[in-house]
Amino acid sequence: MARIADARPPASPVSEGQVARRDRILDAAAELGATADFDRVQMHEVAKDAGVAIGTVYRYFPSKTHLFTAVFEAQLGKFVEQLWPTGDEDIVADIGEVLVALSRELLRRPLLCAAMVKSAAASYTSDPSGSTDNDSALSHAILRTLGQSAPSEEDRSTVRLLVFSWWGVLVSRLSGKTSTKQAEADMRLAARLLLARYLA
Repeated sequence: MARIADARPPASPVSEGQVARRDRILDAAAELGATADFDRVQMHEVAKDAGVAIGTVYRYFPSKTHLFTAVFEAQLGKFVEQLWPTGDEDIVADIGEVLVALSRELLRRPLLCAAMVKSAAASYTSDPSGSTDNDSALSHAILRTLGQSAPSEEDRSTVRLLVFSWWGVLVSRLSGKTSTKQAEADMRLAARLLLARYLA
């Protein structure tokens, strides 16, 4: 499993120019990660493709694990912003289907998906002070679809369990331990079982 180097915390972009440079770094990392194994992606190649100095890459991403964790967060955020449905009569089925669609989108580029999963898992287990899953764009989108603008602790726990289920199914599919058909059926079932009370 990838390890996070003991380093200073990542810098946050402030100006529009800094945000644009950080976004270019994320885009370059995603492109490189889609064509090479995680271990073969080099930070200097990311810097070159992004058109920034190597020091700029390390300023925002102290390690490759930080970088691909941020790529994962950006990919989830982009999916939620562009492809998340507004909700229909059966919000539970809608959420199950959109989680299936999210997995399909991530698995379209398996090498990148593997790099992001590896990095996100390392970040989650190595940084106890980091944000909880309920801070993720995915969790917020699910709560919003459920109509929970002021979610209770039970709402948050339910959504956390659903996201953990989605994550486990994604990893199982990525590693080839579950077929596509079975993984998608499992995800729909998880949504149906965990979110049944929201249909009442």
